[in-house]
Amino acid sequence: MDAIINSISGLGNFALYFGVSILLLFVFKVVYAFVTPHDEWKLVKVHKNQAAAIGFGGAIIGFSIALAGAVANSEFLIDFVVWGVVAIIAQSFAFALLRFTFMPKIADRIDKNEISAGTILAAVSISVGLLNAACMSY
Repeated sequence: MDAIINSISGLGNFALYFGVSILLLFVFKVVYAFVTPHDEWKLVKVHKNQAAAIGFGGAIIGFSIALAGAVANSEFLIDFVVWGVVAIIAQSFAFALLRFTFMPKIADRIDKNEISAGTILAAVSISVGLLNAACMSY
């Protein structure tokens, strides 16, 4: 019985960090929709735009990787939230960097359902998420 109690002793912290993670994921979705000039949800749900699905999916994965790094390396909940906000900023910066430097027409290309644009956006987003998570391991 003690083994079971010891196994679930961290359940409260798990629930707290998981709940905050889901909340931060929702905040990321809202911020990302504000940063991008197109409505990813509408493009995916209404127009069945695969490029938007790939690009936005990559952004969510990249953010989640960074968020996982924040959970793994934070000492306290507030520390985790601060680094979660940093991850939101980094992912938003990644889109802005891609849009305003390397691929200025990326939003138009995603609107036109160009799979290559969505794929590049996903790759950049995931790469930034990996780098972000690694940098949080200071």
